[in-house]
Amino acid sequence: MQSGEWLRQQAQSHPAAGQAARLLLAEVLACTTTALYTAPERELDAAQEEHLQALWQRYVAGEPLAYLCGYEIFCGLRLRIDAAVLAPRPETEELVALALALDLKESARVLDLGTGSGAIAIALAQARQGWRVTAVEQSLAASGVAAANIADHGGRVRLLRGDWYQPLAQERFDLIVANPPYIGEDEPEMATLQHEPRGALVAAEDGMAALRHITALAPQHLLPGGSLLLEHGWRQGAAVRALFAVPGWTQVQTQPDLSGHERFSGARWRG
Repeated sequence: MQSGEWLRQQAQSHPAAGQAARLLLAEVLACTTTALYTAPERELDAAQEEHLQALWQRYVAGEPLAYLCGYEIFCGLRLRIDAAVLAPRPETEELVALALALDLKESARVLDLGTGSGAIAIALAQARQGWRVTAVEQSLAASGVAAANIADHGGRVRLLRGDWYQPLAQERFDLIVANPPYIGEDEPEMATLQHEPRGALVAAEDGMAALRHITALAPQHLLPGGSLLLEHGWRQGAAVRALFAVPGWTQVQTQPDLSGHERFSGARWRG
């Protein structure tokens, strides 16, 4: 079968999945998506066609495209992705943008908690060459993915394995960022997230457990004037702001995501 014919078939059966079809076809043919347009007569051999059909069926069944292709583009960076980590969402690029908008010194110390693939930490380190970025990840499998991505992008992030702040002793930072699990165990969203690692998605206490833990211990790891930035569920804005309603926190704010939902909250530690 020719590549162009396969794309036409998928366009007829799944009109909204054209980009996914092109990406999977390019992956199987080891070419760019541009090449699919310039050479639509390229022939798929039997092994390629079988592989492509298997990938397509997995995609149609709901498996994330990043797992099928083995990578995701995040903040312009190509990152290795597998089922041990969440594929970074476009919304999380806004968390990176909020961090970069802070007025931090050139040699700021920055901590990314629950780094997963390393996406946030690597993006920050790439954008601010002087920042000293540390990433922490509890999962051994996810740490392996993060380590590979860090090596791919210059090795400028220090990676530690442990549970949230546990491997940091008394270290303090100018900025702590985190996109922790924040979905409650019985939330309807889980029905569409069956392929992703549950530990990176689900938190106890209606999705608030990790957010509470990170916020409660942040003062022990922030320098005076340091900031904490969190990504959270779109219904959790008020609850997260309430976590900052203790002496020492100032400039509490919540920012919307690309869809206009409350998604990112943060504050500054007066110390």
